[in-house]
Amino acid sequence: MRRILEKLAQERQHKENDFAQKLGEIKKKTQNISFLPNPTLTKDLIAGLTQLIELQSALTDAKDKEWDALGSNHVGLIFKSMEWRVDKLAAEYEDVKILMKKFILLREKLTRLLAVLEEKKMPAAAEVREILEPLEDWQYAGFENRFRGYEEEVKKQQRNYLSCFPKKGMVLDLGCGRGEFLDLLRENGIEAAGVDSNSQMVDICLDKGLRCQKGDILENLAGWEDGSLAGIFSSQVIEHLPPANLKRLIELSYQKLQPSGTLVLETINPASVFTLVQIFYLDLSHQKPIHPQALKFMLEATGFENVEIKYSIALESERLKNLPGADEHTAILNQNIDRLNDLLFAPANYAAIARRE
Repeated sequence: MRRILEKLAQERQHKENDFAQKLGEIKKKTQNISFLPNPTLTKDLIAGLTQLIELQSALTDAKDKEWDALGSNHVGLIFKSMEWRVDKLAAEYEDVKILMKKFILLREKLTRLLAVLEEKKMPAAAEVREILEPLEDWQYAGFENRFRGYEEEVKKQQRNYLSCFPKKGMVLDLGCGRGEFLDLLRENGIEAAGVDSNSQMVDICLDKGLRCQKGDILENLAGWEDGSLAGIFSSQVIEHLPPANLKRLIELSYQKLQPSGTLVLETINPASVFTLVQIFYLDLSHQKPIHPQALKFMLEATGFENVEIKYSIALESERLKNLPGADEHTAILNQNIDRLNDLLFAPANYAAIARRE
């Protein structure tokens, strides 16, 4: 928008200069008018006045366009600011709802702990841990609400993965979080279960009536019978795992999937510098970024076939703009801008989609 405003301002300035120049010419001609009739001078003057009127009309039109653009820009900024404030309030409201529910649970636990102390007994470490753990889980749940995006936004992006899974058979969501993909699977009549290590996330899923349990994702996956799963899905989880655990997850997934079963692992795209800086390092619980080609190799080395890398969340608004013009120098500059865009603003996420044949 800034470049459009600059262009309109330049056009308006150009029209003002043309108008001022023509007005100066007419003033000089009027100084030469005498009381004696001069047909040539009068004809030139009339032509000049006609051109002046045309220039004035063009100037007025240029000013109108500039003011319209300025007005639209200000209105857009106002609405964008309001939208940001509403989003911020909504995120804080979700945090408060989670916190209030957790306070009720903690009050019950503190009441039981107080009863133990009143009997002059030492509380067990597990009893104290029961109080601390929900607070830590709530903190990360609040982080997810603020920076991951609203559930509807996440569901909109994850909807693209539904076609990877069959209508029949069980799909397991590892690290299901707030249950966005579990919700999508249920809406489409696909049987699904989820597991997450965060008790607050599990409570959110259970409140929605989703099948979910608290636990370690590797232990849960290992507990399923070999060849019993039609699909395994995991979004924004593997970047939290050490390399050995990621290797174990892929191996277990291969064992637990039935023939023609599908594994979908979505994570942050480290080939995008913007995403790496602005998203990956925002979350302190991230272990290390996983390059798409490295993940593809790990899947193929385990036995998966037809491994596809699918990118999502294009960063179109952040990309650098090409320069206008068709000359050789401009073409070279635009080629360099395109290369910079590919490096800096590649899509934010990618998913490795692997099938067990």
